[in-house]
Amino acid sequence: MIRLFTALEIPDEVAEKLIPLQRGLEGARWIERSDFHITLRFIGDVPEDIADDIDEALSDIPVYPFEVELEGLGEFGGKHPHTLYAGVKPSDPLTILQGRHESAMRRVGLKPETRNFTPHVTIARLGRVETGAVYDFIRANSPFAAPSFTVERFTLFSAKASTGGGPYVAEKYYPDFGWVNESED
Repeated sequence: MIRLFTALEIPDEVAEKLIPLQRGLEGARWIERSDFHITLRFIGDVPEDIADDIDEALSDIPVYPFEVELEGLGEFGGKHPHTLYAGVKPSDPLTILQGRHESAMRRVGLKPETRNFTPHVTIARLGRVETGAVYDFIRANSPFAAPSFTVERFTLFSAKASTGGGPYVAEKYYPDFGWVNESED
């Protein structure tokens, strides 16, 4: 079994805007910079042979360059916040790409995702952080925005079977341009 998800990677210039947020909230478990991403589709634990089918389905998804912009901070969990995140400005290209991932996973035979797509970058897991402290943190760090960036590919990641799942491993990029041997002229 392998735990998989698809996502967009966060470029360094955007990550540099997220990192300063990662302080001042006692008890938060901050996400490593290398694990910042925007999840397109959580796939979950699948057998290796299904992973091959997933790879094939993902290979058929076209990717056309589009802009993504982070804006705002939020939490998941309501009265009992468990995740702190930077929001992603809604865009049609992002919604379309995510929908293609959902359709591809259904064709492979996976159950539909039951949660609404809320694009975001998780910056902390909150565990036992007090609710008031979370909302105070969001207010103190708002408004938040980061430079837009161009998406030209998405990534299939694997994760450890644990809470939080990181560190994540990039298994494959789509579109797959193949290996480039830079030593050849």
